[in-house]
Amino acid sequence: MNLTLKNRTYQHIFFDLDNTLWDFNSNSIETFREIFVKYKLEERGVDSFDRFLEIYNTYNHLLWEFYRKGEIVKEVLNIRRFALTLNDFGINDNLLSSNIAADYINLSPTKTNLFPHTITILEYLSIRYKLHIITNGFEEVQYRKLNHSGLTMFFNEIITSEDAGSKKPEASIFNYALKRSGATPEESLMIGDDEEIDIVGARDAGIDQVLFDYKGDKVDSMATFRITSLDELFTIL
Repeated sequence: MNLTLKNRTYQHIFFDLDNTLWDFNSNSIETFREIFVKYKLEERGVDSFDRFLEIYNTYNHLLWEFYRKGEIVKEVLNIRRFALTLNDFGINDNLLSSNIAADYINLSPTKTNLFPHTITILEYLSIRYKLHIITNGFEEVQYRKLNHSGLTMFFNEIITSEDAGSKKPEASIFNYALKRSGATPEESLMIGDDEEIDIVGARDAGIDQVLFDYKGDKVDSMATFRITSLDELFTIL
């Protein structure tokens, strides 16, 4: 990491939420384990929880790509990902798909697993910078995640794709966030885990970026900075 790469005085820090602060994977697994037991999916023909999760993740990723491109609406995404997953196990039950979708949306935002050092770094940054969120997640869900995890108080502005009318990596959502926060690109920094969605999007808007490479597998990132742990932000900021 070249800490002298940029000579800017940052005033506004923009964070992604899922898999940057809020541990999406851990929280989702907790939620799915509860759903798996509640609906007795093993008795219905789902022979493996891990296999169920693997198939769901494949369909979820595919449908989110459609959603980001504006090709489907969130209501379709939410139910369809479960219907497709269950169909792979020979279960064609629209009511079950709808019930699981509703439970997932209700339960997952109540989970509170955060990445290590999340609270410590936000406490440190919040007295030095203005902090904001930019997220593609569903608005009502993201606010609940922030509230349940005790994160809301750290952020001045919470920008969702639904509110902005556009989604990362489109430049328009970053421009909207800058306007909402009263920031300029030169005094802003975007921190996120997704190279294409967070890093390229912010770069195209003229904003410096920090790639949170928590898996440690993106060593060739073109981000302004790359970290593998949130406590490395102490060194940058």
